[in-house]
Amino acid sequence: MSADKLYIDKELSWLSFNERVLQEAADKNVPLIERVRFLGIFSNNLDEFYKVRFSDVKRRILIKEEQGRAEEAKTLLAAMQSEAARLDTRFNELYNEILLEMARRGIFLVNETQLTEHQQTWVKKYFRKEVLPHLTPLLMTEKIDVLQFLKDEYAYLTVEMKNNSVPKYALLEIPTDILPRFIMVPEEKGKRRKTIILLDNIIRFCLDDIFRGFFQYDELACYAMKMTRDAEYDLGFEIEHSLLEQMSEGVSQRLTAMPVRFVYEKEMPRAMLQFLCDALKISNYDSLLPGGRYHNFKDFIGFPNVGRKYLENKPLPPVTSADFDNYDNAFDAIRAQDILLNYPYHTFDHITELVRQASFDPKVRSIKINIYRVAKNSRLMNSLIDAVHAGKEVTVIVELQARFDEEANIEWSKVLTEAGVHVLFGAPGLKIHSKLLLISRREEGEIVRYAHIGTGNFHEKTARIYTDFSLLTADPDLTTEVRNVFGYIENPYRPVKFNHLIVSPRNSRTQLYKLIDNEISHAKEGRKSGLTIKINNLVDKGLVSKLYGASAAGVKIRMIIRGMCALVPGIKGVSDNIEIISIVDRFLEHPRVIIAENGGDDKVYISSADWMTRNIDHRIEVAAPVRSERLKARIRDIMEIHFTDTVKARRIDKEQSNSYVPRGNRKKIRSQLAIYDYIKQVEKQTRKRNEKNKENS
Repeated sequence: MSADKLYIDKELSWLSFNERVLQEAADKNVPLIERVRFLGIFSNNLDEFYKVRFSDVKRRILIKEEQGRAEEAKTLLAAMQSEAARLDTRFNELYNEILLEMARRGIFLVNETQLTEHQQTWVKKYFRKEVLPHLTPLLMTEKIDVLQFLKDEYAYLTVEMKNNSVPKYALLEIPTDILPRFIMVPEEKGKRRKTIILLDNIIRFCLDDIFRGFFQYDELACYAMKMTRDAEYDLGFEIEHSLLEQMSEGVSQRLTAMPVRFVYEKEMPRAMLQFLCDALKISNYDSLLPGGRYHNFKDFIGFPNVGRKYLENKPLPPVTSADFDNYDNAFDAIRAQDILLNYPYHTFDHITELVRQASFDPKVRSIKINIYRVAKNSRLMNSLIDAVHAGKEVTVIVELQARFDEEANIEWSKVLTEAGVHVLFGAPGLKIHSKLLLISRREEGEIVRYAHIGTGNFHEKTARIYTDFSLLTADPDLTTEVRNVFGYIENPYRPVKFNHLIVSPRNSRTQLYKLIDNEISHAKEGRKSGLTIKINNLVDKGLVSKLYGASAAGVKIRMIIRGMCALVPGIKGVSDNIEIISIVDRFLEHPRVIIAENGGDDKVYISSADWMTRNIDHRIEVAAPVRSERLKARIRDIMEIHFTDTVKARRIDKEQSNSYVPRGNRKKIRSQLAIYDYIKQVEKQTRKRNEKNKENS
């Protein structure tokens, strides 16, 4: 088999992942409103695909054209466009299907032509009071640089005003950053149906009210459009500019970056389309897509449930960890035993409470934390500010290059600095993606350290919808090395060695290769071997090759990969010992876990790093060994539950078919719900054991 067939292009694999999201919208067992929201997730993902993946391939073509070596990238770009178009067709089919299903349940998403006379009157009033003050048309002339005006991630209406058949064009931004996209329209008395109209359609209905009296026209029409820009931008790293200033400039650059996708309403007149393409400098390599009258479907993530409760997922109240019970504070609990939290099944309140206690505890001397993404109104960040006011030494390392969160992180950096927090940004060009917290406390004359090592961000909101692990430990081996990671972040050029943590870019590649090589040796010696791995993405060719080598040596490898997967399972003699599934369900699967059988003395790690070259070689990432046998068993159990999933697990195969794991005669197991039940049972048993121990003491 030729080398290129051993690897699936990561861009096509990414589209295959997004097809799995679309499968959730198609699944009639998923509550109806959740299906609508999955359409929004699919659309949001596709926006990111064009901003990042598509634009990267386009840049590759432009660079390689100069060298006469662009054919491979051009072929890939064509395949990406073809697959994206296929998924878009399926998206539109599902949207229409879901609209009909909502109507059967008494929920009507109407356009401006479907309003009753009573509703028309209400909409006119709503428009004048709520919408009109936020609308400022831009008349497009030769003097106007439309490319500078258009914002990324916004939907627009392009207005055509004809006077004696001579057209003039204007742009209207749909102000969804200020107003809700979905507006409930009152029904006539006695009608039980619920009616929702999009803000876009309110503007269409009242279009004449915007332009009348300012422009001469005898025909007025409008058409939807949306542009997606390249998300990358250049940073000069000039000595006289701080990183904060450079990142602020970079965010501004993104607002004027070149387009990579232009979506327009397919009924748009050809002359208008040509005018816009010329104004936006759309190239042959950009995606020019005819579409429906609604764009920015990402807003459908927040589609309201105006019907019965069963039309959306039943809430799963987060569980509290019994490991914190019967202790005066969080530090006593962590010192007594390592604690593992699994979100969103466990509450994130344990972390915010730990930092809150640290902020005023007289024994706490310092707090160090690295931030990648945080909530807009973060309790945790406010506690860090409280800690400074209480005289603690607080260091926050903010990753300013967290894609699509740069602006929020810049603002937090300013707020923290003004409050007296010691804010650092790490080394330019070395993104910090680790999830570390270190609290130093003086106890009986000595400094004792407490560490958090996690797979997910310190983000209260995403902790309710992402699955992740947090390890809380006072183990001196681990806390000392966490302290060394913070030292490495502050000075990445100073020599540092890690014996317990796996830290990118210091030792991740060598340590991961060593883990895999050890399993190969055990397999050859007839000892117990095997790898169980859970990651978001696997695209690093070095690691893929190592896994191929392990499979060929007889190592059984099971993997759960949510997103991109360059590895091709099932190739005889190469990867026939590798099984890969992907789980897409109500929560976004986000933890990274490695379990190595190690000849019967298993090693278990949780990590912040995906198996991508950038995470292994060009970011600061941390994987930590889970040493507690109790917690290792828990992670194993959770992984096993995933592999028994007969509802939401799809097989990853060379055809990228996204076929569901066959259920056969097995009972229905939906792993996310089963894990929630498992966590509840574990905490219940722990509480019983704690009570029994208390009675016996």
